[in-house]
Amino acid sequence: MSASLSRRAVAEFIGTAFLVAAVVGSGIMGERLAGGNVAIALLANTIATGAALVALITALGPVSGAHLNPVVTLLQSLERRFGGGEALAYVVAQIAGGVGGSILAHLMFGLPLLSPSIHARSGPAQVFSEFVATFGLVAVIWSSSRFQPSFVAVTVGAYITAAYWFTASTSFANPAVTIARCLSNTFSGIRPADAPWFMLAQFSGGLAAVLLFRWLVARQSARPI
Repeated sequence: MSASLSRRAVAEFIGTAFLVAAVVGSGIMGERLAGGNVAIALLANTIATGAALVALITALGPVSGAHLNPVVTLLQSLERRFGGGEALAYVVAQIAGGVGGSILAHLMFGLPLLSPSIHARSGPAQVFSEFVATFGLVAVIWSSSRFQPSFVAVTVGAYITAAYWFTASTSFANPAVTIARCLSNTFSGIRPADAPWFMLAQFSGGLAAVLLFRWLVARQSARPI
C-alpha cells in the first residue's frame, strides 16, 4: 500500500531539506577548511552532495519516490503519472524543505538564519549549463527508473557528482535547491536576480529530455519515475 499524500509530502520536505543542508553545509565547511583553494572547496561540496543524494533517494524512494525536485514532479504530472493536487503538494513541500535546509545549515555553522546571496551566477554560459545539467539529470532518471530501477539512487548521485565539474554552473538542476541557495550568502549561494534564468533553463532542459526519451523508449516497457 502506498503512503498517504501527507506522508509523501513530509518525506519530500525532509529529503529536500537534508539535500540542501548537504549542499550548503558542505560548501561552508569546504570553504573554511580549503584555505582559499576553490577547487578543494568545490570537491568537498561535490562529494557531500553526491553521497547525500544516494542516501536520501535510497531511504525515501519507497515512501515518496524521492523526487526532491520540482522539475521531476511536474514532468511526472505532465506525463499523467501524478495528479495535479499531488504535484502541488510535492512542490510546496520541496520548496519549503529547501528553505528549511538552508536554515538548518546556517544554524549548524553559526550563521544568520537567512542571508540573501550576492554570489553572481549569470550569463548565457551559466544558463545554458543549467539546461544541459537538468537535461542530463532527467535523462538519467527517466532511463534508469525504467531499465535499472534498483540503481536510480546511484546513477543520480553519480551524475550530479560529475555534473558539478563538467558544467559551468556546478549543476544546480533543481528549482527548489536554486531558491534555497538564494537565501545563503555562502560558497554555494546564488544571487536572487540570477535564479529565474536558472529555473527557466532547468524546466526547459527537463522538458527537452522527456520529449527525447519518449521517442527513444517508445517501444520499451516503462515504469513510472
